[in-house]
Amino acid sequence: MNLTELAARYEEKPAIVMAESGDTLTYRQLEARSNQIAQLFRTRGLTPGDHIAILMENRLDVFPVVWAAQRTGLLYTPVNWHLSAEEAAYIVENCGAKLLIHSASLTALAEGAEQSAPALRGRLMVGEDEDGTELLAAAVADLPVDPVLDQTEGYYMFYSSGTTGRPKGIVPKLTGNPFGTGMSIDHLMGSAFGFGPETVYLSPGPLYHAAPLGWTIGTVRNGGTAIVMEKFDPELTLQLVDEFKVTHAQFVPTMFVRMLKLPDDIRSRYDVSSFRLLVHAAAPCPVEVKERMIEWFGPKLVEFYSGSEGTGFFMIDTLNWLTHRGSVGRAVRGVVHICDDAGNELGPGEIGTVWFSDTNRFEYHGDPEKTADAFNEKGWNTLGDLGHVDEEGYLYLSARRSDLILSGGVNIYPQEVEDALTLHPAVLDVAVVGLPDDEMGQRVHAVIQPAADAVAGPALASELIAYCRDNVAHYKTPRSITFEVVPRLPSGKILRRELMNRDRNVTTELR
Repeated sequence: MNLTELAARYEEKPAIVMAESGDTLTYRQLEARSNQIAQLFRTRGLTPGDHIAILMENRLDVFPVVWAAQRTGLLYTPVNWHLSAEEAAYIVENCGAKLLIHSASLTALAEGAEQSAPALRGRLMVGEDEDGTELLAAAVADLPVDPVLDQTEGYYMFYSSGTTGRPKGIVPKLTGNPFGTGMSIDHLMGSAFGFGPETVYLSPGPLYHAAPLGWTIGTVRNGGTAIVMEKFDPELTLQLVDEFKVTHAQFVPTMFVRMLKLPDDIRSRYDVSSFRLLVHAAAPCPVEVKERMIEWFGPKLVEFYSGSEGTGFFMIDTLNWLTHRGSVGRAVRGVVHICDDAGNELGPGEIGTVWFSDTNRFEYHGDPEKTADAFNEKGWNTLGDLGHVDEEGYLYLSARRSDLILSGGVNIYPQEVEDALTLHPAVLDVAVVGLPDDEMGQRVHAVIQPAADAVAGPALASELIAYCRDNVAHYKTPRSITFEVVPRLPSGKILRRELMNRDRNVTTELR
């Protein structure tokens, strides 16, 4: 069903509600505004297959632009505005955007991107006029609210998070299908996750990531209402679930941890019984964290593992997880293979690189070398993760290959150490990395962001090291600790590269 048909059916029903501001787009408003912007794209010479870039925070203005691109056959890239100016400019230039649409608050970032993007024909701004930049509202004011005549499905083109190097653009394949055909995730949300007209979906993540934007679009495609948070806040999340009777939501594990660490009186203040399904992905979830979430919300958690590359897709519900704790599920799309460094396939329980066969081929935009590195001679592809499968085909992830710590010839997986520390009451957040060591090659180092009432210092460091030793093997225990903010993307991914490059003032070191 296309947006015109949805608007005719649901009219003044909210399609999108912004959580803090309360700003709302009804189905009818979303239809009219996206049609005007679609008309603008055509008057500016944009045709199916052309590219635009979107540089905005989580705000209502994102959605008419996205739907206008979606209905005009365009590729559109939401740019991560937490990136450096150089990285953001690289994405706008690399994707070949012909038009950049940005919020007024990100004008400086947009100006820098404009200077380095030769294909860019112009930029439009939403918000207050600060510097004479053309306003999107003024540009569409006199344009019709009718659909363009040549509506075809567009597609989002996301860039990787840039945690291990320059962001990589994942090129989607435009189908040329009529607008209304939808994307595969729209149909999967209906068939596998139960999205429909009664759905109220809470989106707490940044819209420049695939899942928050894609699932919000899919909510509207299925006739539901999406509540979009400007930024994640643990108590506000519970308040919104209570207020809007949220039925579905998608989280990353760090959000679970922040909610679990709320005081009991706050957690019990809000009614969360409206939840039918909590989806989580993006990073491995510590077993104890997931167990406690199940105790709190009931058997409503569904986990999936995939990537923006659209390759293998794994899924597991609560009941299956309880008999396969720590697994990300079995393959729903693709066939999994675990291989050693020589490419030999390993048996159940043996850790190696996770490869997928029987999936669609993908490419990284303008980077044939990185594309080639993601595939082997058999045509299988990998996201660079390490893991193993059990006898039943359930997949268990260990680490990103680039995160693996090699200490004294032994592989140490940071996630295991992080899981052991994350629910300690003095720990707000934790990241584990390998630092250079003359004796061992690398040593295990923990970066601890202490809780508000914790006193950072040697005593706490010693307490945490002892606590970790009680929960993991001694050789995996951190030999050094610093207390500082853990740098994460809003998607929940740790910026380990940044941590490893920092000058360190080691608080405690064991020898």
